[in-house]
Amino acid sequence: MRRLKIMVAGIVAVSLLSGCGAGAAAPAPSEPATGPAAVAPSGPPSGETLIVYTNSNGEGRGEWLTQKAAEAGFKIEIVGAGGADATNKLIAEKNNPIADVAFGLNNMYFEQIKTAGALETFTPSWSGEIDDAKGDKGATKAYWPLVQQAILLGYNSDKFSKDEAPKDWPELWTEEKFKSRYERVTGLGTATAQLVFASILTRYKDDSGDLGISDEGWKQIEEYFKNGTPAVAKTDLFARIASGDTDMGQMPSSIIAEREKSFKVNVETVMPSVGVPLAIEQVALVKGTDKKDEALKFIDWFGSAETQGAWAQQFNSMPVNKAAAAKAKPEVVEFFNTLKQQDIDWTFVQENMGAWVEKIELEYMS
Repeated sequence: MRRLKIMVAGIVAVSLLSGCGAGAAAPAPSEPATGPAAVAPSGPPSGETLIVYTNSNGEGRGEWLTQKAAEAGFKIEIVGAGGADATNKLIAEKNNPIADVAFGLNNMYFEQIKTAGALETFTPSWSGEIDDAKGDKGATKAYWPLVQQAILLGYNSDKFSKDEAPKDWPELWTEEKFKSRYERVTGLGTATAQLVFASILTRYKDDSGDLGISDEGWKQIEEYFKNGTPAVAKTDLFARIASGDTDMGQMPSSIIAEREKSFKVNVETVMPSVGVPLAIEQVALVKGTDKKDEALKFIDWFGSAETQGAWAQQFNSMPVNKAAAAKAKPEVVEFFNTLKQQDIDWTFVQENMGAWVEKIELEYMS
């Protein structure tokens, strides 16, 4: 069980991004998915029910997609799960697949699923409208990019002005005014949490250090847990900010605007001088589906500029589809145009994250 836990943890964190930053090496792609790439046949949807696995169904996304797909002639059933759970489920079911399509998982989740032989290569109709480097880097492509988002430190701007707010993660535990005023995680099973720790730990790379990290780097992790207020199960960070229980914490960029509105709070985000990590959500065709043609038609529709543009408008996301980006909200486009991506050695992260997670859980989190 521990071996499986470590393996999954290592995959979660590397969620990356294909644009790993200048000089950063991306993990080597695998090539088990062979044969000619499938393409959708012509003709309207058949109306067959498609089972869609995703970790991106929150904030009304699942309901919105189901409704819009129905308007386009598709009948879908969304099955939501966390990234690691969805990954394990797809691999476990590879000999008797239940899902037809999967989306929302990042590159490294899908790379694991591809390696296991649970995905089929395909080419969507919108393949010419995206940057190939942000999706499957293999010669045979089994997953394609949809949405990119930044992993951020957000804070209550009614409590802290921009000048008063922290400028980077380490200030949370090194400056007295922020101690016990930030939410710290109580588990490392999400890509968001692991990306935050990758962002911090890789700054302290030391070949002679424990698991490749210097003593000072591990001291930062110890202080992070020691000085933060633990996340509360089933209580949203924004709810805690609204109640005054805490003032800041980790968050993906796409949820901020809607959560501000829902919880009636004002949140600004920190832009460290080193930059921030990015995650890119993908879509894939499940190998062995008996509704392959309908699944391919659905993917063509879902990843199209029109649908991704509407998705971006509804959920404040930044689409990878270049034509769809023109339909995204101007403030979102401006945010990503001015965003500095942190230069992280993701090969180093991939090699060590499983062991990092185990060390953090055993030595610092309890």
